[in-house]
Amino acid sequence: MKIDTIVIHGSERRGEATGAIAFPIYQSSTFAHPGVGRSTGYDYTRSQNPTREHLEQKLAALECGFGALAFSSGMSAVDALVQLLKPGDHVVASDDLYGGTIRLFDHILAKNGVSATYINTGDLDAVKAALRPETALVFIETPTNPMMHITDIRAVADLLRGRNAILVADNTFLTPYLCRPIELGADIVIHSGTKYLGGHNDTLAGFIVTATQELDDKLRFIQKTTGAVLAPFDAFLIERGLKTLAVRMDKSSANAAAIAEWLKTQKKVTAVYFPGVSAMISFEVDAPETAVAVLERVKLIYYAESLGGVESLITYPLLQTHADVPEDQRNARGITDRLLRLSVGIENAEDLIEDLKNALL
Repeated sequence: MKIDTIVIHGSERRGEATGAIAFPIYQSSTFAHPGVGRSTGYDYTRSQNPTREHLEQKLAALECGFGALAFSSGMSAVDALVQLLKPGDHVVASDDLYGGTIRLFDHILAKNGVSATYINTGDLDAVKAALRPETALVFIETPTNPMMHITDIRAVADLLRGRNAILVADNTFLTPYLCRPIELGADIVIHSGTKYLGGHNDTLAGFIVTATQELDDKLRFIQKTTGAVLAPFDAFLIERGLKTLAVRMDKSSANAAAIAEWLKTQKKVTAVYFPGVSAMISFEVDAPETAVAVLERVKLIYYAESLGGVESLITYPLLQTHADVPEDQRNARGITDRLLRLSVGIENAEDLIEDLKNALL
């Protein structure tokens, strides 16, 4: 099946005895055993729940993975991932990375004896130079957040062949509709399901998709032990949102392309960072005062954190997504007081451009 069919039906049509088209919400914390030593396959929702399992199976099919695990947030998924590491291990990561992931690496991992090196993972020579014998994990975002740098996933996977290092790709910005990192050689895919997968700015969720049973087994043990699972009702909401992923991505991507072209013509806009796919745009304006004015003046576009929903959102990375990154590191990465990040929704593109035009006056 094609991907725009899989987002609706999953990899195979799975019927319910009731004939329900919407997969049911199994809002139960525990399940009865049919007898001693016997199980329905569900014992306790922290271990597995039918609604969550249905969503996980769909994500695995979309990402061409062996299995998928649904978590209570994107960061809880990243936290479970790094539980694979041990003291003395080393991580290589994209230097332009979501601020919450940097915070986790620099504070939580550091105190647990795991070090991290940040580089431009789009530069294969830099990746090769950063690798050490103790490198256990290479973590890439592509496009990066917020500067939209691109990494060649297949090339990094080829570079890691023969090394005992796990390649992880954060696919939040592109989604499996536009990119499937496991097909390109990644071992694990990470998603903030809060964003495009859910698509409606109403649910927190995170996902790990694995390429092998070995990784899936290890991460399921970690998830069961630490317990940051996605609740049944939230799993229902994300699964419902997934059904419109293809049409939402097509519309928001087309809007973003039009807006990016328009931004390039504006005198107060000094740089536009748009990867050419998906619906994320970062742009730099001529002064901090202009950035603040845009945030204060937009009417249709919301000044809010997050991304990937049907509503367009504008974010000030300096004060929001990357506020905990030291100033010198932010500036070195281009995350200045003149940078804005725009998540383009599915509204009419002309209305969005008019809103930005009025904000840039």
